[in-house]
Amino acid sequence: MLWPGQHELLREVMPLTDGAGDHDRLLDLIGDSSIVMIGEASHGTHEFYRERARVTRRLIEEKGFRAVAVEADWPDAYRVNRHLHGATEDGDAEEALRGFRRFPTWMWRNAEVLDFVGWAREHNRRAGQAGQVSFFGLDLYSLAGSVAAVVDYLEAVDPAAASRARRRYGCFEQFGGDQEYGRAVAFGVSESCRRGVVEQLVELSRAADGYLRRDGIAAEDELFYAEQNARVVVGAEEYYRAMFGAPAETWNLRDRHMSDTLERLGTHLGRHGDRSKIVVWEHNSHIGDARMTEMSRRGELNLGQLTRERRPGDTFLIGFTTYTGTVTAASAWDAPAERKVVRPALPESFEALFHSLGEPRFLLDLASPPAAEELLRPRLERAIGVIYRPETERQSHYFLARLAAQFDALIHIDETRAVEPLERSAGWELGEPPETYPSAL
Repeated sequence: MLWPGQHELLREVMPLTDGAGDHDRLLDLIGDSSIVMIGEASHGTHEFYRERARVTRRLIEEKGFRAVAVEADWPDAYRVNRHLHGATEDGDAEEALRGFRRFPTWMWRNAEVLDFVGWAREHNRRAGQAGQVSFFGLDLYSLAGSVAAVVDYLEAVDPAAASRARRRYGCFEQFGGDQEYGRAVAFGVSESCRRGVVEQLVELSRAADGYLRRDGIAAEDELFYAEQNARVVVGAEEYYRAMFGAPAETWNLRDRHMSDTLERLGTHLGRHGDRSKIVVWEHNSHIGDARMTEMSRRGELNLGQLTRERRPGDTFLIGFTTYTGTVTAASAWDAPAERKVVRPALPESFEALFHSLGEPRFLLDLASPPAAEELLRPRLERAIGVIYRPETERQSHYFLARLAAQFDALIHIDETRAVEPLERSAGWELGEPPETYPSAL
């Protein structure tokens, strides 16, 4: 039996039926916003990727969005971008996605992303120059890959500058990896490489006008790519040094970097007077306004918060939730992908509330007064990242939130299934047996 608040909420539910008009109302709500952020409650759910891609296609075709910016490393995503524009030797979408080699590979090397990249390449083939769509990464983990990209760019345009870049970036070569560098500096074993990476960014930025005068307007994109790689190196160097301090510090460094990258991307795409319109694909924990969750009590901010602050009234945030199903996730960092059973959501959660409404798939306008009244009350919200630990479900995967202020709209899909990695391990193929409650075993 539904209680009064549920009755009010149920009247606000807009069922999704897999039809062509599913997201008509959502596009109306988005209006003229130039930044639309579409989340996910896990990094491994088929339906989240699929619905996100469906909404994005309509934003590109009907509202003139021209870029997708994702929670991925800049050089790996840019390889996909080159493929979309036919500026690569990659023969198809699968080859273009081979740059995603770092854990968790399934986040971007999966069947749904493969389909979207194939669609976007075909869209660009048919569209005129003004209708082209691009694909970018916002993250900062790619220290080594970005170092190589800066040097490669300079080798082509300024070999002497490339030699100076090699010398500066050579500071990292004595370490076995990014985290080893951070550990050595944090514990005073080695000097940091900070000065050299900043000098390299400053030199490249100062030389930019000269490169453009010599190489012409066609070189703008490659210069922007190289400069952003140099910024990634600066950000990654700071991030890996901070890893051995307070967790909030590294979280905030990462989300500030993504926010700054998004702003620079908007400026670059709008440099010829066009209004840049960008779709962002990230986890709910990055795009849902941190001020409306317990993250803020831990001193954490996020991309959604920063973008709302920078672009008030021009940002639209869409969250996702699910009650149960399966998910692609690992049991530990760098462990193989598994197909895991997602436990039914805790009774005091938003997910359990939505399950009680009896609708399998629906959209909610969180600004509508009945929805806002019920969903501004703090409840638990579930977040599954690349690791899922059902044995510590409450501690590992739930946080308090005021959902109606965290997002502008929400899509709930009651039962979901694991996204399909392009490389499926034996553990993924086998999957987990569903849990039975209660059990006498």
